[in-house]
Formats: sequence, C-alpha cells, structure tokens
Amino acid sequence: MVEQFVGTWTLVNSDKFDDYMKAVGVNFATRQMGILAKPNVVIDVGDDGFITLKSVTTFKTTEFKFKLNEECDEDTPDGRATKTTMTIEDGKLVQKQAWDGKTTRIEREIQDGKLIAKCYMDDVVAVRTYEKAA
Repeated sequence: MVEQFVGTWTLVNSDKFDDYMKAVGVNFATRQMGILAKPNVVIDVGDDGFITLKSVTTFKTTEFKFKLNEECDEDTPDGRATKTTMTIEDGKLVQKQAWDGKTTRIEREIQDGKLIAKCYMDDVVAVRTYEKAA
C-alpha cells in the first residue's frame, strides 16, 4: 500500500501552512523559514521494512524512519519531540503526532498523480500539494 507514495515529490502549492504552523506552536522565525522552504519529500521503503520520509530544503534536511502501526520517537523539522504513529487508512498515509498534551494529524494521499498532504491542528487545515519529480 505504501508503494504508491514511494519517490521524490516537489512542493508546488501550499495553502494555510503558516496558520497550521502557528496552531502547532512554531515560533515566528521558524515559520518564516518554513514558508520560504520549497521542500522535496523523498519516500522510500527499505529491505528492513522501515519506511523513510525525508524532507530536503536548502535550509535543512530531516529524515524520519518508521514502521507502520508502531509508535516511535520523531524529531520534527520545527524542533518538536513527538510520539508518532504512521498508519494506512483508506489508502492514505496517516501521521499522528503527540507532544506536550497536543496532537496533530497529517494525511497524505495520491490524487491525479499528485501527493496531497492535509495537515490538521485543532480547527486549522493546511493543504500542501507535491508533484512527482522526473
């Protein structure tokens, strides 16, 4: 099920991402860098069964390795230390992060050959659209 997400994806559109970062608690300076960054997201599956989700920008590269349905520790690009669980739900790759009594959810799905990431925090929903790199 994860295979459809494998590849390198380039950000082409971002809607309400600043609002999402603000709701998550990201500071102003980090939010400004987050808005300017146009990340490539690389998703890969290793022979060991781990899935790698890498975000590459000119500012920073982060890498998160996980197995589906297993809670693990994640250090997010904005500096949060979260307990994260990745699952497949209705064909979507769902990331649930918990930290300091808060939770957020990121749903990734393929629509018309594009990777759509919907980021949920309280009543804020950001949508980031990626196209597959050649």
